[in-house]
Amino acid sequence: MSQPPSDSPSQPSSSSSNRIDSELLEILRCPLTRSKLHQEGDWLVAEVGGLSYPVREGLPVMLMEEAKLPKGVESLADLKSKLQAEGQLPA
Repeated sequence: MSQPPSDSPSQPSSSSSNRIDSELLEILRCPLTRSKLHQEGDWLVAEVGGLSYPVREGLPVMLMEEAKLPKGVESLADLKSKLQAEGQLPA
């Protein structure tokens, strides 16, 4: 009996399948701060603010509601207030 290929949907997805192409990563921006993103495992992390957007099945989910908050921040509203006070949100 043959085994399914390693990229078969029945196999658990690996982080390498969630790798974002460098050209796409160069285009993508954080919807809140409009800052560049860098990839850390299965997450795209905003350079400003530190919101982490998930990458699921190779697709970036660029919704603020789906983003993981940085440590020490209780809510998205708190992060927005903090960034506004620091002048780091675009007009």
